[in-house]
Amino acid sequence: MAESSTSTSSPVQPEGTYSLEQLKEHNTRESLWMLLHDKVYDITAFMDEHPGGDEVLIEEAGRDATEAFEDVGHSDEAREMLPKMLLGDFYGEKKSKTKKSVSSTGGSTSSSGFPIWVVPVALVAAFLAWRVFLA
Repeated sequence: MAESSTSTSSPVQPEGTYSLEQLKEHNTRESLWMLLHDKVYDITAFMDEHPGGDEVLIEEAGRDATEAFEDVGHSDEAREMLPKMLLGDFYGEKKSKTKKSVSSTGGSTSSSGFPIWVVPVALVAAFLAWRVFLA
């Protein structure tokens, strides 16, 4: 008799954890989950209170929002609110957004999408304008 080794070789999701598939199912105004620092949060009840509006939350719903959360620079008060919304730990692999992988390999844009080449061009233009007006 042959044993079914394929069913035992796949990892079992630990109880109290949430997978990417489960996270993706909650990306609406009625049920909005978000992944922050490998923890899953249900922020549905907080949407009306969010100072930045509910649109930014909906945009990041159902996926890893850690980078967006940190880029904004949330206050200590905002971070203290998170434990009340915690559902549990994240389990599994996080798939990166397409635009992240493009910008990390392209090198022509920053993580916020701002074209990096604009800064040196603006500096050169400012220098040339300064030289022309003082000449």
